[in-house]
Amino acid sequence: MLVISATAALWFLPPVLVVCLWVCFTDMKYMRILNKSVIALAAIFVVLGPFVLPLGEYGWRLVQMLAVLVAGIALNAGGAVGAGDAKFAAAAAPFIHLGDLRFVMALFAATLLGAFASHRIMRATPLRKLAPDWKSWETGSRFPMGLALAGTLVLYLLLGALYGTAPV
Repeated sequence: MLVISATAALWFLPPVLVVCLWVCFTDMKYMRILNKSVIALAAIFVVLGPFVLPLGEYGWRLVQMLAVLVAGIALNAGGAVGAGDAKFAAAAAPFIHLGDLRFVMALFAATLLGAFASHRIMRATPLRKLAPDWKSWETGSRFPMGLALAGTLVLYLLLGALYGTAPV
């Protein structure tokens, strides 16, 4: 069982799914995670969070967002991650219960492997002609990390809605 509240995950999932699909599309087409999508993701948490989380936990989750943003800026400055990836990770951070962090890291690793393999297979087949102008097909060794980041968040919330803790 996941530590995240099943109720909170269920409330967050629909709007987060829409934003994450948008992130996947723009990152594959343009190799960019748009600031508008990151702001939309953060706004979903800011607006819904107080209604589905205890206020103390809500506050700590906002601190989580800030901590991930600072770490992301440092990683971006060192060239380890893209700016959009760092901002998306920060906006996604408050949706994740700290008690589920190890699970989310394993889920991210699996999602990253699946997303990378799927992207590379699609890029090498005639199916890429369905979207011939996508920049991610032509980037050599670069990979649209938004695909894995967004996929991880959606899977986490879906699994949380199905197997998360029951409300007290």
